Amino acid sequence: MYQPPHHREDDLGVQHALIRAHPLGLLITAGAEGPTANPLPFHLDAARGAKGTLQVHMARANGQWKELLVGAAPLVVFQGAENYITPSWYATKRETGKVVPTWNYAMVQIKGKAAVIEDFDWLRRQIGALTGDHEGKRAAPWAVEDAPDAFIAAQIKGIVGVEIEITDIFGKWKVSQNRPAADVAEVIEGLEQPDQPHVNAEMAELVREYGYRKREPKG
Repeated sequence: MYQPPHHREDDLGVQHALIRAHPLGLLITAGAEGPTANPLPFHLDAARGAKGTLQVHMARANGQWKELLVGAAPLVVFQGAENYITPSWYATKRETGKVVPTWNYAMVQIKGKAAVIEDFDWLRRQIGALTGDHEGKRAAPWAVEDAPDAFIAAQIKGIVGVEIEITDIFGKWKVSQNRPAADVAEVIEGLEQPDQPHVNAEMAELVREYGYRKREPKG
């Protein structure tokens, strides 16, 4: 991934937070017949390995796990907040007119060592952990145990697990760091206008957090 220095985000905790907030990752492999890409919900175990471990399951009928089984290297892409940025928000537009549209986004890409897992107990733990990640936010969470054991066992027969120990993790937060302070302020204002087509509170917060960083004194 192309990473200009002012767009890099190397803090592992920040990278992990994006994965947890946007866990539907795009699993990409390159097999004998070309590239394969599947969107899959991942569970992150941050305590396993120096940079964490991703756990996921897919349908047994999905042949991508067979590519991993024979050694295909995985790339997983997690897309965070993203938004079109109109040049009409820039103070520079009024000053010089020398502006163009762009796109802001936050993204994490991961490479790692993949292992294919068909063990029933591992798969049961993985679906339990993944369910807990999301049901735990609900007032009355659903749990895997709420379904009949025989039904869950039959479902597990139809899936295969994949565990990816993270070896490389790359974060790119392209959120207006390259714009003058006046432009950054107006991008935030534009993103927070409820009557505008490009409103995005999550992106506004990222621009507010990162957009002024390069102007902070070094010390």
